[in-house]
Parts: sequence; C-alpha cells; structure tokens
Amino acid sequence: QLQASGGGLVQAGGSLRLSCAVSGRAFRSIYAMAWFRQAPGKEREGVSCISSSDGTTLYADSVKGRFTISSDNAKNTVYLQMSSLKPEDTAVYYCAAVDVDYGLGLEVEEYDYWGQGTQVTVSS
Repeated sequence: QLQASGGGLVQAGGSLRLSCAVSGRAFRSIYAMAWFRQAPGKEREGVSCISSSDGTTLYADSVKGRFTISSDNAKNTVYLQMSSLKPEDTAVYYCAAVDVDYGLGLEVEEYDYWGQGTQVTVSS
C-alpha cells in the first residue's frame, strides 16, 4: 500500500514536500518508485522516479532544477521536495511503485502500484 501526503495550497515561488509511505511490503523488494501528476483535463504525467537499489533518479524536463526526489529506506518513504512552484504545477500528485526492473522510466504503464493522490495547488 502506498500512502501519499503533504499536498496543499501554496503561492507561486513557494515550496512543498510530498511524502509517500510504503506499507505491507518490504521496501527492498521495490525496484523503483515515482511521482506522477494529473491536472484537470490532462493525462497523468511522470514527474520523477528513483531506483531503490542505487538511487538513480530521473526528472521530467518541466521540473528539473526545481524538484528533488529522495528516499529513506529506513522509513520506507519516498519524498518529493518541490521548490519554485508555478501555477502550472497544480495537479493531483500520485506516488507509484514497481517491483520488476523494466528499466527506470516515467511512463504510467511501467508502474504497478499506486497511491491515492494528494492535491497540490499553486496560486499566482
């Protein structure tokens, strides 16, 4: 089970940190975890992902330099630190996980497990 939290309302230029807690499975059994987002009327898009084995990360071009993904294996938690937020970052953010090594990526179909989503709203 994946439990996402940390969303909220923030002004443009502000910061938020999202958390995704993993329960019911060994963190070490997970190959990769990712954050996706979905704005109203748009498709879900990959934001960032991290490999559980070696910490390799990927970012969407739209968030590079502003967002940072990290993991705390001891806490079975993945974080997404979001800075310099823009109104276009407004979306429901979802965390996702996959056990199988399909190769690290940001495609929806590459992930098997999904959290419930947390709303991030950035006001201008």
